[in-house]
Amino acid sequence: MQGAVFLLVLLDAMSGGEALRLIHLPATSNVAENSPPETSVHKFSVNLSASLAPVTPGFPLIINSSPLTDAFKVNWLSGTDFEVVTSGKEQLDFEMEPNIFELQIYVKDDVGVTDLQILTVQVTDVNEPPEFQGNLAKGLDLYIVEGANPGFIYQVEAFDPEDTNRSIPLSYFLISPSVNFRLSASGTLFSTTEFDFEAGHRSFYLTAGVRDSQGLQASTTLHVNIVNINDEVPRFTSPARVYSIPEELDAGTIVANITAEDPDDKGSTGFLLYSITTANSYFVINQLTGTIQVANRLDRDAGQLRQNPTISLEVLVKDRPSGGQENRMQITFIVEDINDNAPTCTKFTFSIMVPERAAKGTSLLDLNKFCSDDDSEAPNNRFNFSSPSGVGVSGRFSQDPAGSGKIVLIGDLDYENTSNLAAGNTYAVIIQVQDVAPPYHKNNIYIYILTEPENEFPLVFDSPSYVFDVSELRPARTRVGQVHATDKDLPRSRVVYSISAGGASFQSPNIFWINPQTGELQLVTKADYETTPVYILRIQATSSEDTSSVTVTVNVLEENDEKPICTPNSYFLAIPVGLRVGTNIQNFKLTCTDLDSSPRSFRYSIGSGNVNSHFTFSPSAGSNVTSLLLATRFDYASGLDKIWDYKLLVHITDGNLLSGRRKAKARVETGTVTLSISVIPDPTTIATTTSRPQVIRQVLRKNVYSSSAWYVPFVITLGSMLLLGLLVFLFVQLAKAIHRHCPCKAGKYQKTL
Repeated sequence: MQGAVFLLVLLDAMSGGEALRLIHLPATSNVAENSPPETSVHKFSVNLSASLAPVTPGFPLIINSSPLTDAFKVNWLSGTDFEVVTSGKEQLDFEMEPNIFELQIYVKDDVGVTDLQILTVQVTDVNEPPEFQGNLAKGLDLYIVEGANPGFIYQVEAFDPEDTNRSIPLSYFLISPSVNFRLSASGTLFSTTEFDFEAGHRSFYLTAGVRDSQGLQASTTLHVNIVNINDEVPRFTSPARVYSIPEELDAGTIVANITAEDPDDKGSTGFLLYSITTANSYFVINQLTGTIQVANRLDRDAGQLRQNPTISLEVLVKDRPSGGQENRMQITFIVEDINDNAPTCTKFTFSIMVPERAAKGTSLLDLNKFCSDDDSEAPNNRFNFSSPSGVGVSGRFSQDPAGSGKIVLIGDLDYENTSNLAAGNTYAVIIQVQDVAPPYHKNNIYIYILTEPENEFPLVFDSPSYVFDVSELRPARTRVGQVHATDKDLPRSRVVYSISAGGASFQSPNIFWINPQTGELQLVTKADYETTPVYILRIQATSSEDTSSVTVTVNVLEENDEKPICTPNSYFLAIPVGLRVGTNIQNFKLTCTDLDSSPRSFRYSIGSGNVNSHFTFSPSAGSNVTSLLLATRFDYASGLDKIWDYKLLVHITDGNLLSGRRKAKARVETGTVTLSISVIPDPTTIATTTSRPQVIRQVLRKNVYSSSAWYVPFVITLGSMLLLGLLVFLFVQLAKAIHRHCPCKAGKYQKTL
C-alpha cells in the first residue's frame, strides 16, 4: 500500500502539478464509538487535473480498508468537497477491537486520471452507562404467592460496558421507593410485608435503577404479580348427568358443557381446570371451559359400542395452581344408532361365464352371499335388491323371487343367434342394493355375464383337396397357393396352419413353408422338376377346439433351366502350321449333356478368340457330340496371321429345336468350354558344304503358358515370399543377440561430443 502511495506521489511530481489530487489526504481522524450514522469523520477536497475533467460520478470512494469494514462511506458536500462519514452498517465499539482503520480513498475523473490516498481513522473510547441484560432490559414480570413470608424475591443484575473484567461494583436502588419492597445496593429485591390477594394486593410496578462509579445510571421496570391461591373445594353447577347422542358425530362436536365455581373466586371460572379421569378415546374436555367434545369416531356399529352403547366418565375439576382443591362427578353418554351404513358387498363387480347351451331357469348368482349391512339395529340393517337393468338384459335374466338378489337365466344364450350377436354375447346387468329405511343408502352392483361359446361345429377346409402348380424357375418365397379352414362356431377362433407331412427333396428336408396365420404356401427354395416333379403335402389346421387335415398336391412345371454341360470343360491343343483344312484337330471331340433338353437340341458356336475363323465344329448343331475342325489354313508368310496361340471360348446352347416364334419366348440356356490352341511352325532345314550331303533336323520348342497351370507361378511366388520373410526374421534375431551380448559402452578415454 505504501508503494502505491509513493508511485502516485511520484507521478504527481512528474506531471508538474497537473494531475488529479486529493487535498487534505493522507490524514488521521478520530471518531467516537457508538457514533450514529452520518457522523462526520473527515472532510477533504479534490484538485482537478489540468484538463479540468470533472470527477466521475460515484467517485471518490473507499475501495479498500485495513482491516476490512463497511462502517464508513464518502458523501459529496459541494463542488469538489467531500466528507467521510459513518455508514451505520457496522457499530463502532471501542471495547471490541479493532480500534484503528486505514481507509484507501480512490478518485477518478472522466478522462481516466486517478489518485489514491490513505485516511487513518481511530475509534475513541466513550464512557457508557450500565446496561441490564436479557429480558430484564425490557422489563420483567415477577410472581409472588399470596400469604408468602416476607423475604427474597429476585436478584437484579446489570453490567458496565467499560468494565469488561467486572471488577468495579455497581450500585442498585429503587427510583420510586415502596413500603412493600426493598432493593439492596447489591441488587437483591426483598418483600417487606405479607400480601393478601383478596385484600387488593394483586400487582405492583417498581422502577429499579443501577449506577456506575462515574455516576452514569440506567433503569428498568419490575412488575410484581401476587398469585391468588384457593382453599375452597370447587362445586359443580351443571345439572345433567346422562346424555344421549347419535353416533358418527364430527370430531370437535360439543356434546356436554360441565360447569363449576370456586367459592374463593365467586362468579369467575377462569381459575378452574377440568379433566376426564376415566381412560377413553372418544371424548376430550376443555380444561379451561369444561366443554366435552368428540375426539374420535363414535361408531355404534363396531367394536365395544356394538355390544354396549353406554360410556361412563368421571370429570375432575380443580384449582389452577398445583396442589389446589378438587371435586369429581360421574356422567354417562348413550350412543344411539343411525342408518349411516349403506349395504356393502365383498365385491361390487361380478363376471360370470355362462355356457351358450345353459338351460332356462339356471341359477347364475346369489348376491345375498356377498352383501350385508353393518348397522347394529333394525330396521337400519335391512336391505333388498332392485330389478335387473341394462341393455339386452330384459328377456334373458331376472330375480327369483323379486328383490331376493338371486339371478336366474330366463332366455336363450345361443352364441350364433343374431340377436345375441348384436348384443356382443356380453351383458352388463346393473342391480342396486338399498336400505329399507331412510335415508335409503344404495350401491350399484355390476354383473358382467359373458356367453361361453361351445364347440358345436367341426373345423373344415374350404376344399377336400388342393392342387397347385409352380414353375421350377420360381425363386424362394414364391407364393404357391393358399388353403383356408373355417369353423362355424363363433367367435372365430384363431386357426394355425402347419405342414405335417411331405415336401422333402434330395437337396432340402422341406422346400415348402406355410404361413401359420394365413395358410399361404410358399417356396423355401427352388423346386427342381428333374429331381421331384410332384409333391404330396399333408397340411394341418389347428384351432383351440379342433384339428383338421387336407391333402395338397404341388405339380412342378418343367422349364429349361439346366445349362448344357460338356466334357472336357477346358483343353490344350497343339497343331502344326501346315495342317490340312477339314482335319479333326488331334481327334478332339466335345460330348455334351443337358438334364432337360434333347441331344439334338445343341448348337455350337465359337465366340471370342477365333481370329480369321480358322476353327469350326462339325456338326455345328443337332448332336450332342461334335468335332473340332480346321476351317481355313494359316498364312503367316503374307502376314495375314500373326497369332500363334489361340484361346477359344465355345458356346453351347440348347435351343436348336425351337422355331423362330417359340425361340423368342422360350428360355435358352448356354454352356461354355475353353480351348487353348498353339500353332507349331514348320521345322528349319540347314545344308552343309561337305562333299557328303547331310540332313540336320532342328526341332524348335516354344514355351507356351497354359491357363490350366496357374498354380506354378503362384507356388513360386508364395515360396519366395515365405523365404524372404524367414530371412528377415533371422536377421532381426541376430541383431537382437548381438545387442544383448555385446552392448556398446563409452570407453574410458572417449570424449562426449
